[in-house]
Amino acid sequence: MDTVTSIWNQIVAQIQMHPQLAWFLAVGLIAGWIAGLVLGGGGLLRNLIVGVIGSFVGGYVMQLTGYHFPGGLPEWLQPLLAATAGAILVVVIARVIAR
Repeated sequence: MDTVTSIWNQIVAQIQMHPQLAWFLAVGLIAGWIAGLVLGGGGLLRNLIVGVIGSFVGGYVMQLTGYHFPGGLPEWLQPLLAATAGAILVVVIARVIAR
């Protein structure tokens, strides 16, 4: 039990030192979960991985295309929408490749 407590304390310390990492992982998890709802399948770990990869892909595609969200959207919603779109794109490409 001490090992679990020690690991948990290290995780909490890292999150306190790097709150952006916690936000990034939370957005990735939510984006992956939404992609799982839209396309089916998933699980906690898969959703997190797909969402984090989708965050990079979504941000890159938006930067590449020069797309900007319409004004009036809350600041927290914009990265979530980009990450979700990227996560859906990642899942679709993975399924096409797997065929």
